[in-house]
Amino acid sequence: MLNRKKLPSWRWEALRTTLWFVPAVLIVLGALMFLVTFKIDAAAYEHQIQLPTWLRNGSSQSGRDVLIAIAAAIITVVGVVFSITILALTLASQQFGPRMMRNFVRDVGNQVTLGVFVGSFTYSVLALGSITFYSHGTFVPHLSITVAEAMLLLDVVVLVYFIDHIAATIQLPEVIASIARDLESSIDTEFPIVDTVDASTPAARLDSSMSPEPAELLAMIDARGGMVIAAKSGYLQFVGYAQLAKIAKLVDAVIRLDYRPGHFIVAGRPVAKVFPRGAAEQVEKALARAHVTGPHRTLMQDPVFAIDQLVEIAIRALSPAVNDTFTALTCLDWLSSGLSRISSRNLTERVYRDEEGRVRLIAADWSYPKMVNRAYDKIRQAASGMPAVIIRMLDSLRAVADATSTVTQREVLMRQGEMVLRTARDSVTEPYDIEDIESHFASLRERISVMDNPATP
Repeated sequence: MLNRKKLPSWRWEALRTTLWFVPAVLIVLGALMFLVTFKIDAAAYEHQIQLPTWLRNGSSQSGRDVLIAIAAAIITVVGVVFSITILALTLASQQFGPRMMRNFVRDVGNQVTLGVFVGSFTYSVLALGSITFYSHGTFVPHLSITVAEAMLLLDVVVLVYFIDHIAATIQLPEVIASIARDLESSIDTEFPIVDTVDASTPAARLDSSMSPEPAELLAMIDARGGMVIAAKSGYLQFVGYAQLAKIAKLVDAVIRLDYRPGHFIVAGRPVAKVFPRGAAEQVEKALARAHVTGPHRTLMQDPVFAIDQLVEIAIRALSPAVNDTFTALTCLDWLSSGLSRISSRNLTERVYRDEEGRVRLIAADWSYPKMVNRAYDKIRQAASGMPAVIIRMLDSLRAVADATSTVTQREVLMRQGEMVLRTARDSVTEPYDIEDIESHFASLRERISVMDNPATP
């Protein structure tokens, strides 16, 4: 069966990539905490309960001074620290690429840090506003003031954590490793390990191979299917496969998707085909709800996006303005890790069936050659005349070859290796460098040859 990770809702993913959701939750928690401590303070004011003596911390004026100082300190730290941090990240993104800012926003540590500060500020301001005069004299929320002081100490700890965290986050090795972890997670989600052909999802059974029946359906859809038109332009961020399979069953149709997450779709252009043709109008309305488009790509259902991020960092590092060879080598190492993971997974077109075993949805396929070329082409072009990077590319291809399971995959890697060798011969002038490069290419070719023609006992 398919050992498929549970895919998070695209709505949850959208909330993750904002700086307001977690702080808003912590602001609400801060307000609720104040309500609890205020009730206790009010009960103590009415002599209904007795608070410990160590909570009694002075007059109303001293309480106001303490809370004003706490609130002012917190909001000042928030403004200064985050302004400086965003400035540093803006400068760093010029080297890493503009997507660095999006990774900063997605970081849970950054969101929680901001949330703790604004939550503490909210609590302190509410406590400050509660100091007033009642029938028994001035009301001083002793417990609330003590809790505000404790939250201030927590804020100091969080501030130290945040400085250390952000200092580590903007270091190149950590940035690259973080993207690589996202790539591995996306691969595990999108290309689950297959134990048998069929598996169950909440809405439809997923067939990970193209059987004769779906192959015949494809020909029928191409010949007599109806077009489904995109409602709006943008990058396809999420596809509700199970939802589409349900829709197809309701209208007794078969849907063939022409695009996958990460592709840019244009309003008014075809995005899918439906058989029979008469169901196209109903599917088109449903597709607008099952597809999520936006102004940018995301990692949800799109592992190629993480590959593109690593490639972007590598080619920026190889540019004459930066000339950072070691960063490019690090990107190649992590790319080989991700491609090795992909090489062991099934990338064929996926077919969704209903409970009766009838095909309802044929998803757009993932191309192994395109993924490999996406990972290496731009780096190979930017590495012209750079023996160290060329050699590491050949070593990376060899590492990926070790994880392949088909001759077709190894042919793709060998073709890429041959292009790397031609680039080296055209751009590297030092004979000893060429000799070294050819030696690494020979090692790649020998390894692939051994895997294609295993020794027979």
